[in-house]
Amino acid sequence: MMDKTYLGGDFDDFLAEEGILAEAEAVAIKRVIAYQVVQLMEEQDLTKTEMASRMKTSRAALDRLLDPANKSVTLQTLESAAHALEKRLRVEFV
Repeated sequence: MMDKTYLGGDFDDFLAEEGILAEAEAVAIKRVIAYQVVQLMEEQDLTKTEMASRMKTSRAALDRLLDPANKSVTLQTLESAAHALEKRLRVEFV
């Protein structure tokens, strides 16, 4: 028999009840950030080596930023990436 507990419910409610909402949101945000950085790098024809150089960091550090599964990114790293891409970083609570 099918469990109808979540039928028609909100997916965020389900994740919250399972205790994984915050983690799922963090992963989603990181995926979006990594995607945006990659898109901007492609638009500007930047290689990873060039991007890392602009950020004054290593390729390994850039790879961590671009890895959607790696949630450990600092605001300083994001600001450095934004500056390297000639963009501004905006962080907001909604």
